This record gives sequence, structure tokens and C-alpha cells, in this order.
Amino acid sequence: MGGSRMLISLPEIFFVLLAISVLSSLLLLYPRVPLSFVRFHVGITLLPPIAALLALVTTKETMIYGPWRFDSLSWLLALFVLTIGFIVQRYSVRYLLGDRAYRKYFALLTITTTVDSGAWLSNDLRLLLVCWGVTLLGLTLLIRLKKEWSVARNAAKQSGRLFALGWLFLMGAVIWVTQATGHWQLSLILTKSSLAQLDSWERTCINLLLILAVVIPAAQWPFQRWLLDSVVAPTPVSAVMHAGLVNAGGIILTRFSPLFSGDIAQLVLLLLSSVSVIIGTGIMLVHVDYKRQLVGSTIAQMGFMLIQCALGAYLAAIIHAILHGLFKSTLFLQAGSALHHDAVPASGTHQSASLVWTITGGTLGLMVALVIWLSSPGESYQLISALTLGWSVSLAWTKLVAFGYGRVGRIAGFSLVTAAAIVYSLVHDTFYDVLQDSIPKGIQAQAPAAILLLIILLAGSTAGVWLARHRSSTAYAVIYLWLVRLGEPQNDLVESHPKYLTQSFFRGGHLR
Repeated sequence: MGGSRMLISLPEIFFVLLAISVLSSLLLLYPRVPLSFVRFHVGITLLPPIAALLALVTTKETMIYGPWRFDSLSWLLALFVLTIGFIVQRYSVRYLLGDRAYRKYFALLTITTTVDSGAWLSNDLRLLLVCWGVTLLGLTLLIRLKKEWSVARNAAKQSGRLFALGWLFLMGAVIWVTQATGHWQLSLILTKSSLAQLDSWERTCINLLLILAVVIPAAQWPFQRWLLDSVVAPTPVSAVMHAGLVNAGGIILTRFSPLFSGDIAQLVLLLLSSVSVIIGTGIMLVHVDYKRQLVGSTIAQMGFMLIQCALGAYLAAIIHAILHGLFKSTLFLQAGSALHHDAVPASGTHQSASLVWTITGGTLGLMVALVIWLSSPGESYQLISALTLGWSVSLAWTKLVAFGYGRVGRIAGFSLVTAAAIVYSLVHDTFYDVLQDSIPKGIQAQAPAAILLLIILLAGSTAGVWLARHRSSTAYAVIYLWLVRLGEPQNDLVESHPKYLTQSFFRGGHLR
């Protein structure tokens, strides 16, 4: 007895640090606490992701601890969400200084990212519902941060309604599957014996409810409006929203993959996501507002992530969600310095010289696609992956090498393409080594599903190329104006002048 000692596990340390960061954020709401405490609070929020990183490095197998599930995937997601939250809070220390809701912002953001990480660590579906519901509520309140502004209130009201609808769909799916299997623990529900208790029609209905629950927060067609209207939120809120919250759909489907894979509902998700990719890309191309361009890009990227889930490539979907989150948060935090420069017109000699390099890039992209496809010819997703990566290589080569200015420009472009390929290979291999044991192998979609996806994407790409070359046609004008209208804010989300600023001035309001 005297020689024994209490050992605290990493999960316990992690939850203690989470609790301390939440208490620190609540302390900020007390008016007598000086604003300089914000920097100390931000430092505290760095501790939980450090603990999550240590747990990720040391985790070797899945561990069920009460209502929690600890494996490589859950620790990686917690690390990702909390790291994004820390970076955004650190950025906001000076960015939002002087704002009325300065204290409230840090408290809301801390609580939202904390419960979001808890959602992906939970094994009990009741806990998952509570954590995800609080996350959606926190996101709604962050959109409504400037509550004096009617535009922000209207955007939050619309988002809140859709979030509540999506949460109810998720609750319906959870109640159905738990009543059918007799378990609330996800690890018990997804066993073969539990899934065997579900009839095929029950399984399809539950999966359709899951699809509705994930396409709403992922801003997929026809529910993309809330994300377009959320641009009224402060830029740091948009950064954490696009990085760590809208990609929850891929995470939920990955957790439920044994239930979702091999069901006809995959085809429904495939169709919705394919349409969303085309619409999101169109919105990104026709709008001049930088934040709306980023929103359109997110709609398309989340569509592609859900396509990966629909094809059974859950590991690829998780990698896509994390890398997209890091990339998109960086773009939002740099939104204030975004400038567009006119391209320097190239001479005839330069154009003729770049033609050879362009053909070389196309050939290289085709070779990459063939190698990837031949490496796993039996997997339907591999065909989509091969075409996507081949097209990406060809596009990168064209932009960076074929149209580089002079020998130095092409050498620099070639170096960037080579470095990007090496980094991609290293990142992919690292994620694969970390996640391969914690992500179930999904049942690959049938070949007709992959062919249907190819037809949709190729038809959309062909139509886009044709319209780009026939800009004087009626079809181009109609589609262009439709996409502009689709991405434009509604009437109650536009204000020629922020009237709440004038009202606050005349009331003698002051910043706190």
C-alpha cells in the first residue's frame, strides 16, 4: 500500500485540461477580469491539443473507457479540432480587440471546439447527440455574435433552423438503430450480430436519415444556403467553421461505415454530392466576393469528401477533411490580404514554347492516372482517384511549368511540383500508417456507381468547357446568372449601411 502510487492516464489528463480551458473561458465573461487575461487563456487552450498529440503518438489499439472511445482516429480528430481552435483564437486576440463581444467570442469558441472534439471521442450515441447538438448551437451563436446587426441575427436564425433539422434527423437515426439493436454504444451496434438484426429496409431508412443529417452541416445541395449566408460572421468564425465543423459529415459516416457501406443509400449520397460539386465550383467561379468564392470552394470540396464516403473510401475522406480544413482556415485568415493581379500577356514565342510543355504536362498526368489505376484495378474508387490526381498533376504542371516565364520560372515551377508530390506522398503514407487500424474498410461501391459519377462529372466538365468557349451564347448567360443568383444573399441578409453602428453611437454605447 505505502509503495503504491496513483497513475493518471493520458485521457484523464486530457479531460482535465479541457475542463480547465472551459473554466478559463467562462472566467473571461466576468467583467472585472482584465482583457490581458485573454492571452493567458489562449495559452491554456494549447494544452489539450498537446495532450491529444501525445495520446495519438502512444495509442496502439482501441480502448473503450466508459462512454468514450479512444483510438487513432478519435485522437487525431480531437487534435485537429482543438489545434484549429487554438490557432484561430490566437489570431483573434488582436483581430477582434475592441469588439463588443470580445469576451463572449472566446468563451463561445472554446466551448464549441471542446464539445466538438468530445463528439468524436464519444462511444455512447447519447453523448454524441448532446455534444454535436451543443456544437451546432455554439456555431449558431458565433454566427449571431454581432447580435445588434439584423443581418447577423437573420443569418443565425436561418442556420439554426437547418442545424436543428439536421440534428433531429441524426437523433431519428440514432433512436432507430438503438431500438433495433438494443445498444447505445457504437462499438456494440456496429458488430455483425447487431447489424444482422436490421432488415434491409430498416438499414436503408436509417442510412437515409444519416445522409440528411450530414448533408445539412456540410452545406450540400439543396441545403447550401446557410453557409453562403454565414459570410456575415467575423472572418475567424468562418475559418473555424470551414475547417473543423462543416466536414463533420465525413466523420459521422466514417464512424457509421459498417452500417452505411454496401447500402443503396450510397447511391443517393453520390448523386447529391456530385450535384453539389458542380454547383459549388460554379459559385466559386462566377462570384467576385472573396469569402463567397471560398464558400463555393468549400461546398464543392465537402461534396467530393462525401463522394469518397459514398464510394467506400473512408480513409481518403478523413485525410481530405483534415487537409482541406487546414488549407481553408489558412485562406480565411488571409482573406484580408487577398489581391488579384492581372496576368502579364505572353508573347507569341512564349505561347508556342509553352505548348510543348502543356502537352508534356497532359502526358505526365495521364501516366500518373494509369499507374494509380493499375495499382488497384478492382476498386471502383481507385478510378476516380486516378483521374483526380492525374488531372491535378496536369493542371499544376500547366500553371507552374508550362506558363512559367523563362527558364528560371520553369525550373521554379518544376521544383514546386516535385516538392508538392513528395509532400503529398509523405502525408498520405503518414495518415495511412496512423489510421489504417482505426478506420473500417468500407465496402466499395459497385462499378455502375463509379460509372454514374464519371458521367456526371465529365458532363459537368464538358459543359463548363463549352460554356467558357461560347460566352456570347444564351445558355452561358442563363447559367451564369443562375449561379450568381444562387450565391447571392437574400434580401434580409443585405444592408447598405450597418445601421446598428449608428444606433450605438447615438445611444452613447462604448466598447467593453
